[in-house]
Amino acid sequence: MGGFLGLHRFYVGKPGTAVLQIVTLGGMGVWWLYDCVMCATGEFTDEQDRPLRNWNVDQGIEGGGTTVAQVRLLTDQVEQLQRELGELAERMDFTERVLAKNKDRDRLPS
Repeated sequence: MGGFLGLHRFYVGKPGTAVLQIVTLGGMGVWWLYDCVMCATGEFTDEQDRPLRNWNVDQGIEGGGTTVAQVRLLTDQVEQLQRELGELAERMDFTERVLAKNKDRDRLPS
């Protein structure tokens, strides 16, 4: 929840009531408490009066949005990029050591 300042109302597309909630400090706590109860019971709605009941990412979002398969695919891609970046860092480190060694060799007296 967005707290007594009504940040959760910005999230669901209700900026007008969000500003009112900020100005009134959550209706002196009453409006905020009402929103807490509505969220807990699954009756809190967005700007199109759709109830916000599915807070679990693992289940996906009906009618579009990110699914579990998409999250897994993105996770796999990030892990692959991390491995490739690690290999690149090792190659850069090796190259720097070889270049430094060659540079030091040129400085040593014969």
